[in-house]
Amino acid sequence: MKVDLVKITRADLKSYKAALQEAFQKGFEDRFGKTEEIILPEKDIEQSLNAKGAVAYKALVDGEMPGGAVVIIDEETQHNSLDFLFVKDGFQGKGIGKAIWFEIERLHQKTVVWETCTPYFDTRNIHFYVNVCGFQIVEFFNIKHPMPDRPADFIGDGNEGMFEFRKQMQ
Repeated sequence: MKVDLVKITRADLKSYKAALQEAFQKGFEDRFGKTEEIILPEKDIEQSLNAKGAVAYKALVDGEMPGGAVVIIDEETQHNSLDFLFVKDGFQGKGIGKAIWFEIERLHQKTVVWETCTPYFDTRNIHFYVNVCGFQIVEFFNIKHPMPDRPADFIGDGNEGMFEFRKQMQ
């Protein structure tokens, strides 16, 4: 399957944010049930999109956007982070996430280290990052070992903790 990554435009923002939020909401609700809480608030997406070095991509397959990613690129150190990678419900299990990730690696070949996080409860993501993409788990944040800079209103881990992943490239 051919997946193209294209930088989002201002015209893409509304639908891009909605798709990103929907994907994260679905993952949370699949584990914990329906909630009125917004799992990925727009302010968190904005913080990522407005970070120094942020690059937001939409994935395109046959003209349709099944997912995307936001990366933060530090041109000086090349210690880069994957803030968000999402595949819309109905498109999962088709290799789109894998294609997105490996295209990101191709586009950012100078990267020395990639870092990202995912909730403890999300075994699908853990499998993806470790077994498909080659990341290693380097830290487990939980109530006894809190994540630095975690927003007070963060609920996306269902109070079960977060794994930090790292992938050494060079």
